[in-house]
Amino acid sequence: MLVGSLAAPAAATATVQADDCSFPVTVTDATGTEVTIEKRPERVTTTNPSAAQTMWEIGGRSQVVGLTQYASYLEGAESRTNVSASFGVSVERVVDTEPDLVLAPNASAGDVAPLRQAGLTVYHFPAATTIADIREKTTTTGRLTGNCEGAAEANAWMDANVEAVGEVTAGVEDRPKALYPLGSGYVAAGDTFVSSLIELAGAENVAARNHTGYPQLSDEVILRMDPDVLFVTENSADIATTEPYASTTAGEGNATVFLRVRDLNQPAPRSVVNVAHNATAQLYPDRYDADSYVPRSAVTPFGTATTATQTSEPTPADNTPSTDRPTTDASGPGFTVVGTVLAVLALGTGFSRRRS
Repeated sequence: MLVGSLAAPAAATATVQADDCSFPVTVTDATGTEVTIEKRPERVTTTNPSAAQTMWEIGGRSQVVGLTQYASYLEGAESRTNVSASFGVSVERVVDTEPDLVLAPNASAGDVAPLRQAGLTVYHFPAATTIADIREKTTTTGRLTGNCEGAAEANAWMDANVEAVGEVTAGVEDRPKALYPLGSGYVAAGDTFVSSLIELAGAENVAARNHTGYPQLSDEVILRMDPDVLFVTENSADIATTEPYASTTAGEGNATVFLRVRDLNQPAPRSVVNVAHNATAQLYPDRYDADSYVPRSAVTPFGTATTATQTSEPTPADNTPSTDRPTTDASGPGFTVVGTVLAVLALGTGFSRRRS
């Protein structure tokens, strides 16, 4: 089954096991630097929204003291310091949050050295391009911040929903050719988080056949790809009516899957769950059932379904994970979802930040 390859457990190291959440802990980050955390960090600053979203999902929101503007949709984000600059983050604003730990996803690579030079402890994550990468990133975040159980629960919830949507599309052989255009000829191709989400929803990312990353393609190449459906967001809702997309099968049939930009661009558990259900519901309205959604209360850290709500002691109000239950209305012509279904859309990320 397609989902099987996406959901295969990532290799774990002894430093990120959920059954050992003690401190001090030392983990080697994407720069090859050994980052040592002496005790559970009370003050955490995130330099990209995916890290902030992950902290919310693993029950660590009360530790977060700084985040970027694109994480403003998270519950309670307004009470945290906005560390964004015109591009990237402001080193001064991050320093002013007095963090015990700075979590810097892949797109913040340029900020890592200046933050370390300012005397801060920074963990830099590698690029997350698969569901397995999201799982590993979540586990590592939990280990670094002392939220191992919450990370295991978030991963179990994500995996349960990945499996659920995989069952919806199991056995489908003729999968639609999909494309996620970013404007000016740029598209999301292979070896990207977006491509993994497209495949998870039961479509083929046609740009991944011969391209990786986020290439800029000519009109001729896009026309030869001839996608059956376009993935669009609030930033590109009308792109199907513009050339060269208007002359593709997707454009001629107004076949689009409408998703929030923050879900497509922020590799973290909530994004995976939201895209998995919203995209699958639009691609396969005759096969999808809204009851396929698995709530957080229905899984254990080991992914076993339960028959009732969680029986463990409740998490403090400011730490309660937010599931942001996906919208699954598949009405509208072709694959197009009615715009009002998604109602108010929070800020997402621009192309320069879409890998974070």
